[in-house]
Parts: sequence; structure tokens; C-alpha cells
Amino acid sequence: MRSRRSRGSRRHLTLGGQVLALQLAVLLVVVAAAAVVFLGQADAAFRDDRADRLEVAAEGLAGIPAVQATLAAEAPDTQALAFYLQTRAAYVDARNAYLTDPEGRILVATDPTRTGELLDLPDDAATRAGSGDVADVAGRSIAAWVPVYGGSDPVPQPRAPEPVAVVVLADPYPPLTERLSDAGGDVLVVLGIGTALAAAGSWLLARLVKRRTRGLEPAQIAALADHREGVLRSIREGVVVVGDDGRVSLMSDSARELLAIPGDAPDPTGRPLADLGLDPAVLDLLRGTDEVHDAVLVAGDTVLVLNRRRVLHDGRPAGTVTTLRDRTELLALQSELHARESVTETLRAQTHEFSNQLHTVSGLIELGEYDEVGRFVERLTRRRADLSDVVTTRVADPAVAALLIAKATLADERHVELVVDPGSALPRLDPDLSADVGTVLGNLVDNAVDAAAWAAGPDAQGVTRQAMVRVRLALDGPARDVLVEVADTGRGVPPEQADAIFRRGWSTKPHGATGRGVGLALVHVLAQRRGGRVTVHNGGAREGGGDHQGAVFIARLPQSVAGAGRTDQGVQQA
Repeated sequence: MRSRRSRGSRRHLTLGGQVLALQLAVLLVVVAAAAVVFLGQADAAFRDDRADRLEVAAEGLAGIPAVQATLAAEAPDTQALAFYLQTRAAYVDARNAYLTDPEGRILVATDPTRTGELLDLPDDAATRAGSGDVADVAGRSIAAWVPVYGGSDPVPQPRAPEPVAVVVLADPYPPLTERLSDAGGDVLVVLGIGTALAAAGSWLLARLVKRRTRGLEPAQIAALADHREGVLRSIREGVVVVGDDGRVSLMSDSARELLAIPGDAPDPTGRPLADLGLDPAVLDLLRGTDEVHDAVLVAGDTVLVLNRRRVLHDGRPAGTVTTLRDRTELLALQSELHARESVTETLRAQTHEFSNQLHTVSGLIELGEYDEVGRFVERLTRRRADLSDVVTTRVADPAVAALLIAKATLADERHVELVVDPGSALPRLDPDLSADVGTVLGNLVDNAVDAAAWAAGPDAQGVTRQAMVRVRLALDGPARDVLVEVADTGRGVPPEQADAIFRRGWSTKPHGATGRGVGLALVHVLAQRRGGRVTVHNGGAREGGGDHQGAVFIARLPQSVAGAGRTDQGVQQA
């Protein structure tokens, strides 16, 4: 296994090795191209130099009168012609020399064995001197050819000379090995300098790239990219990465879904946040640079919890990473759980109250006070009827009215008077709105009863404070928003904590098994989800306030759900 791993590691070059190999390959291609150019230039120089010399020598031979006369004779003296030809070839160091007839057939040659062969000369070689490449016995050669004119006879009548032969001097090109050896020194110098520069450049480039890629090799970067894609597609939470320039570096599919970005919209990667069409509140939250923990964002019917962290690179800010979690279902479960807990507490209080009343009835019967039993039951019935009449005449929604009656019983057990404000007037509501109003009202009344009961009794001046909770339900404003106002005779809320009380986990009471500080946070989020809000100030349940002013919570719930994008960074994990 170890040897297999070592072989696998050797198969993957490091980034520096890959860059060096690439540069060496490019360098070899450049050197090869330079060698080809050099060889071409060497051939051209050889051709220019030898062609001129060969052509001058050929002209000299063609201009000798004895040569002209011998070639014009009926039976040329080949030995004499061979002497002249050999002498002229040796003079210019030509490898091969020929005298051919006008058709190119060899008459005399420095190599006698080639006599009678046909040379491949240009068609006008017998009438025009020239030079160029020819295919000779020694291979590709540079040759010069000059026609020999003869046959002029001034007696009895002069006539123009005619071409009788062609002088050809040829010299083969040096072999490739010889030309490469001549250029070898220059090529090796170029190759050495290029290799050194390539190695230095590769090392510097590898260091630069590694610094930018945190020391990771290309294979590791590719693996990380694959893993990142897998992680982003497997988690339900949305991830949004924003650079310092306000452009989206990354937005997962879950984030696009949670932010209600259409699926057919262009890919947000690389685009400015302002171009994504997000709600201003969402835009401000994603564009911020401060760290945020468990902030609640209400987007349409979806309740999101956001966390934002700053990204630093070498101590410098490099953007932010924001995660989004859908808490809509959790919010609904918490609301239902609080409703059930409220019902349970109400039933327990009623059970306790009924048990005490039954004990009283039983004692009166044992004493034989039957008339008193009747009057006692009548008082209980009348009190119940009075409470129901007061609530139902001011609250027409049955669910909210039933909740108020149950809360009144629970408050009475704790010696807290729950009063429905005479100015209350609430009609029958839509079922969804009725459920939200019940959740908000139940949590506010529970907190108010706790605060009033805890502050009841004599204070430091000996003044007895009676526990009271006042509830007002009404429709307010042109949009007829539902207004839920709950005031108590507790000790109030310190002004510096007016925002913190809506944070999940904030409570002045000891933590129980199910936790504390959930009710007010739930009220806040429910109000936000409907496009409303909840505020608190100190005023008290008593008219005029008095010396001891408690807290007054006012929640405004629109009858229709408003648009998306409301957020409050103070709320945590509602």
C-alpha cells in the first residue's frame, strides 16, 4: 500500500514542476524553431557565397576560345576539355564540374563515370546563365551554369555564334550534422540561458501562485472545489458570500430559494447585490460588515435566521459569509407549543379553583348550611357569567374571547386582576389572524401576570401594590390593524433594555426545563411576519399611572400579511 501511494504521488507534479515542464516544452519548441531559422539562414548564406563564385568560374571557363573551338569541333578533344574543367573546378573548390550539350547530357565531367548522364537543368540553361539548387549525385547542391557559344566562322560569310555546350559547376550543401555542429554552440548557449530563466521564472511563479492559493496544489484546489460544491448542495442552510466590493462571490441554491430569487434569473455570482432585486432590508443585512448572530429576517411567509461572519485575510477584510436557516416550521411548532402550555396551565388553575370550591360546598353541606350552599353557587355562577358577558360583549372572536376568559381564571389564582378595557372592540377575525392574535395575546398576558404577581404587596414605603393586568383589543388606523395592548402593575422595563427583552433567552425569571425568554421573542417575530411591530414603554395598568408604573406592551398586527424583508438583529433564534 505504501509503495502504491508513493507511485501515485510521483505521478502528480507539484505546481512548480508543472510550470517548469511547460516552460521547458515551450523553450524546446522555441529552440527548435530558432534552429530551423538558423539553418535556413546558413543555407541562404552558403547559397549566396558559393553561387557567385561558381558563376564567375563557369563564365571564365565558357569564355576560353580554345574551349569554345573544341566544343564546336566535329570530334571534341575530351582530354583537353577535361583538363580545363578540372583546373577551373579546383580553382573554386567545386565538388563536381560538367560540360553538357544544350540538352543537358554530360559530355565531360570531373567524374568520368557520369559521362552520358542527363543533368536536370532549367529549360533555358543553354541560352541564359544562372544559378540555383539542383539534384546532383551528392544530393541537393548549389550550381551555376553558363552557356558556351561557338561555331562562328567569318569566312566566307560571318554568322552569329550558337550555344554548343553548357558549363555546370556544382557544390553540395554541407550535411545537416555539420551545419548543426557549427550552430551547436549558439544553440546550447540559448538553451542554457533559457533553461535557467525558465527555472527561475517557474520558481517565482509557483511561489506567487502558492501564496495566492494558500499553499495548495492544483489537484488539492480542484478537490476542494468539488467538495465545496458537494457541501453546498447537501446542506439545507443557504450560504451567501459577499466580497468587499459588494459583489456576490457565492450564493448556494438553498440561499436563492430562501431569498425567493427566481430559478430562471441570471446567476448572481459576480453581480452586485443591488442588481439582484432584493428587498432593501435584506440588501442592507447582506451588505453589512458587522458580525450578526441569529438575526431574524421575515421574508414573505418565511421566517429566516441569519448569521454573518467577517472574512479576514492577512488581517485585512475580505468580505462576509452569511448563512440562512428556515425557521418557519419551528416558529409554528413553538406557537402551537405555547398555546398548549397555556391551555394546560389554564386547566390546571381551573382544576385547582374548582377543587377549592367543591371543598367549600362539601363543608357547607356537612354543616347543614344548605341555604349558604345555594348562595355560594349562585355567586360563583354570577361571577362566571359576568366575566363571560364582559369579554364576549367586547370581543366577538370566539377563540380570542375564550383565551381571555381562561387567562382571567389563571390570573385570579395568582391573585392578579385581569381587566378588559371598556374601549375594547374586536370583531370576528380570519382564522389565521385569530390564531396569531391568540398567540400574541396569550404570551403578553402571561408575562404581564408574572410581572404583576411578582411586584404585588407592600413596597419600600409600605404602600400596598395591587396586582392588575389591563387588556385592550381594537381595530386601529385606516387599514384596521388589530391592536393588542397589555399593561401591568409590575416594576416596568428599564429603558436601556427595551430592545433586549425581545431577544430569545432574555428573562428575569429562572430558567426552567423548557427554557425562558421565548414568549416575547415569539410575539416579536409573529408581528414582523404579518408586517406589524411590537413596542414597550412604561405606563402601568392603572389609569393615571400613579407612583408605580408598570410595562405597557402594544402589538400591531395588520389583517393582511405585508411584503418581505423585515428584520431585527436583536431577535435571536425565534
